[in-house]
Amino acid sequence: MTGTQQQEIMDLRALNLTPKQIARKLGIKVSDVNAAIQNQAEQTTLDRLAKGELDPVYQCFASESLIQLLPKIPPKNSIKNLLTKILPVKNNDDIDRGLGLVVIARVARYNQITVCSYLLDIWCLGVKDTIPPRTVDRIKFQEFTEAVFEPFPGEPQEVTLEVAQGMIFSACEYALSLGFQPHKDFSKSRSHIGEWDGSIRIECGRDGKPFYVNGPHDNPKKIMETLKKSRGEGNFDFLIGSEPIEKNFW
Repeated sequence: MTGTQQQEIMDLRALNLTPKQIARKLGIKVSDVNAAIQNQAEQTTLDRLAKGELDPVYQCFASESLIQLLPKIPPKNSIKNLLTKILPVKNNDDIDRGLGLVVIARVARYNQITVCSYLLDIWCLGVKDTIPPRTVDRIKFQEFTEAVFEPFPGEPQEVTLEVAQGMIFSACEYALSLGFQPHKDFSKSRSHIGEWDGSIRIECGRDGKPFYVNGPHDNPKKIMETLKKSRGEGNFDFLIGSEPIEKNFW
């Protein structure tokens, strides 16, 4: 295929013509059109990566527990229309509300989505778990999203990338102030989030203090010692022996 034909395919594709329509118009095989479109998409991805640019965002979702923590009125100079609606705050004493989930998906290449998820302990430990980047098609992405949010109360809501970033980095920043590092796999999924400008934040902690609720894979003794060192005896709350929602996280 000549360079001229490839450019004609891209020009017609930009006009929203289907591969079959393009093939008929140019008198070539549909398979050749599909191959040219896919090659162009892959080359665009390689060029973007070479420049250090991230793939464009496909969708971002957050659990209801995190949605409720967003400011009702966005701060000045921040993005507008954070959500289509702000969900009403329910029972803040619900232990599961210390945990939230964020999913960020980016368009990887032709008909493919790269997705990461971030389990957040907004009351204490920050980024508690993460699923590093995995590439799936759009159907598998839908199945993945439904599966990871299934253990969480309420319905997840689509949010902007800036909101998703604010949730993740607010939790991470708070945990670091207490002496806790993000989950060991966070380094594999950190670049997927992009750079946070700090304009969107959520309030972490509970009633103005850290509140540690132990999970099935925690070392409670070590965590309690860290809290005593960073905040001092009596300046944090804790609950040992519960079975929080993370037991179902995969």
